[in-house]
Amino acid sequence: MDQLLYVLAIMGCSDDAQACRQVRLEPARYTSQVACQEAMEGALRRATDVDYPVVEAACQRQGERMVERAPQRRVTGG
Repeated sequence: MDQLLYVLAIMGCSDDAQACRQVRLEPARYTSQVACQEAMEGALRRATDVDYPVVEAACQRQGERMVERAPQRRVTGG
């Protein structure tokens, strides 16, 4: 059985955080969703170059879209 890996996606969103677009994936891969979620805060701190009013981070299974939407963290601009 293949090992399941998670990646951390940085998302740029509209003011109401309804329209989001993935702007990049962090280079690290995580062996658990918990480890990925623990890395979110640092990833958001590094995402200062993302030019959107709201920036979110979401853990995704490698090769699949989103694992789940609930455990996201967001930073609002300005």
